[in-house]
Formats: sequence, C-alpha cells, structure tokens
Amino acid sequence: MRRIFVSLLFIFLVLPAGAVSLINDTETESVITDLIAPLASAADIPDGRLRVHIVDDNDFNAFVMGGEDVYVYTGLLKQIKSPDALQAVVAHELGHTLGGHTAQMADRMSAEMTRTMLIQALGIGLMALGGDPSMGAGVLAGSSGIAQQSMLAFTRDEERIADDMGLKLMQRAKLNPNGFIEVFGQMENMTGAFESRINPNRINHPLTAERLSNVRAQLDKRDVDYVATNAPTDTQREEYELVRAKLIGYLDNADKVSTLYPNSDKSDAALYARAIARMQNGDLEGARVGTITLISRDAENPYFYELLGDIEYQLGHYDDSVDAYEKSLELVKDKAPQIETALAVVLTERNKPKDKARAIELCKRSLLTQPAPLTYWVLARAYEDGRADWARAEYYNMIGRSDKARDYAKRAQKSLKKGSPEYIKAGDILK
Repeated sequence: MRRIFVSLLFIFLVLPAGAVSLINDTETESVITDLIAPLASAADIPDGRLRVHIVDDNDFNAFVMGGEDVYVYTGLLKQIKSPDALQAVVAHELGHTLGGHTAQMADRMSAEMTRTMLIQALGIGLMALGGDPSMGAGVLAGSSGIAQQSMLAFTRDEERIADDMGLKLMQRAKLNPNGFIEVFGQMENMTGAFESRINPNRINHPLTAERLSNVRAQLDKRDVDYVATNAPTDTQREEYELVRAKLIGYLDNADKVSTLYPNSDKSDAALYARAIARMQNGDLEGARVGTITLISRDAENPYFYELLGDIEYQLGHYDDSVDAYEKSLELVKDKAPQIETALAVVLTERNKPKDKARAIELCKRSLLTQPAPLTYWVLARAYEDGRADWARAEYYNMIGRSDKARDYAKRAQKSLKKGSPEYIKAGDILK
C-alpha cells in the first residue's frame, strides 16, 4: 500500500483531456508566490489574488490567464537559475495582461476572419464570372496566408509591448530589471543558432537578439539613481535554489541529477536533489541520511521534514513519519494542503486510536484551501459511514468520471441523513 502513496509528497493533478498537467507542491508554490508578490502589488492586483500554478512540462514557458493565474512550466524553473530572471518572465506575462492583449487578440482574430471571408468571397466571385479560373483560385489560396502574416505581425508587436511593459513593471516594483538581460541571454544561447536561419516574419515572437537589444536600450535610459530595493534577498535566493533542486530531483533521471549535483557538491540544494533522487530510485536509507543531514544544517526548514516524512513512510516507519509531518506543519508559515494530505495518508495507514479523526480534520482543512482529488480519496479511507461514499463521489467527479461519481453519490444519499452537508453535496453531483 505504501507504494501507492509515494508521489503524495509531490502531488500531480491531471486536468481534463487537452489541458495541462499541474504539480501541487506547497514549497514550490510558496517560494514563487513570495518572489512575484512585488510584481502583483505593482500591477495593482489585490493581495492573495495572484495564484501560482506549476505546469508539468519541460518547455521553457510561462503564461498568465485571467490576469491573476500565473502558470509556470517546470522546464522554465529547472533552467532559469536566478529568481531575478524568473521575475522578469512573470513581469513579461503580466505585461500582456496590463496591455489587454488577450481581448485585443480576440478582436484581431475576429477582424482577420472577416477579412479572410471577404477575400474568399472575392475569389469565388472571380471564378463565377468565368475567364481564367486560376485567378479566383489564387485569391482563395492567398486569403489564409494574408491573415496568418497579419496575425504573426500583430503578435510580434504584442510581444515587444509586453517586454516594455514588463520592464517598467519590474522597475515600478523596485526589482532587478537585469533579470530581463539574463533570461533573454539564456534564450539566445538556446535558440540563437536556430533563429539565425529563419525568416523573422514567419514567427510570432521577435528574434531573441532583437528583444535583448531593445531591453538593453531601455535599461540605458533608466534613472541613474534607481535602486532595486525589493530585489530577492539571500534567503529567497537560497529558497529558489532548493525549489529548483527539488524539481530536478523529482522529475529528472538519476544521471541528470548526478551531473547537475555531483557528490563533490556539498550545498544544501545538491543534498536536497540527491536525497530526492535516491528516494525516487528506491535507495531509502541513502535518502534518509541525506535528509537528516539537511535537517542538522537547518532545523527550521519545514520542507526537509516533509521529505523525511515521506521517506519514513515508505520505510514503514509510521510513527517517525507522523512525527516528521507534524513538525513540518508546525514550522510552515502558510497553508500547506499537500503536507496535510500526506500526513492524513500516513494516519489512515497507521490507524491507531484517533488517527482517522485527525486524518479527517486534516483533509477538511486541506480541501478548504485547495480541493484535490487525492484529498477526497484519503477522506473516503478515513470515513467509516455513508460519508465515505460521498467523498468517493467527489473524487471521481474531480477526475472527470461522472458515471462513477453519480453511482457513489446515489449510494451516499441512501445512507446519509437528509439535509446533512454531505447529502446536499451528493445531490449537487447528481444534478
């Protein structure tokens, strides 16, 4: 049973078909949220409204939806080595929001569709008039290409504007705008050879070299007295390094981890990455030793105890696992739904007196913060009455299995008291 829950420390949430896969991890979300908080303030986004989502994808990418939901790809986080560069990426994406580019894109697409249809109607008209049918066919064939070129030019302009607005936002937030230089320099190293061989009018972004040149020109105009008073602190930089190490340890293979974090590297980040990689590869004792070393260096880091809790659980040391997770929750300064769910897992497995009651309490707290399928699944294991069927119904409803959700909702209503919260929620699923 322990192997079923191995990934609970680092929970994956797979969204409906065609959508992205998200990783829910308290540490990663907390560190990034803290780093981008000055940007949210500078963009007049109310406190607590800018939400971070981690996308399980190796692409070097990020985007913002709805102005308040930031999606950052694991590929970006693993490759960008400084928090300043990460802030620059998010500032650029918020630049799109501040520039109203989503609405403008929709309007432009609508206009281009109308334009295309008019050109196509002209082509059909020419063909209907007789004469050389190739004339009308040529107009038809060219109509979509004209719209495509117009849209590409439009998006390139938007990218330039987003760069400019993002740079201004960084300065308004009193962050280090050289993060833009760093990220564009890294992008140029990655794509420069490819971009030198392509037509700049056939892509939807300006060439990286152009973007880098534009940013440098803007920075040259900056006030000579500018001071980045909100630039990441040494503590924030260390936290960011740990997050990168965590992602690499979980998501990359052992060879990649050993290359990036060789045994000669004695930093906390290297120990963290190697401990996670060892756990992932079944070397639980080696992982445990590395994690205990980390705790001896920093006994106030809640996420080292979180990792220890997962390792002890997999070793079958339930009491030690519970102690480690409880210590993690004691130290964490904010809400920690994933840690609460992981501890609930161990409690339902250990099953001592009062363990299930504590697991139910933890799951309820976790669900208030961040509803997740696995939390409902653990809640179903903890309940011993009709509420277990309701929790299973919620679980299947969240993963898109409406047939199973309805079956369990019906079973729940047969045994639950009418009017109880779970009875009403089961009814909502049936509706």
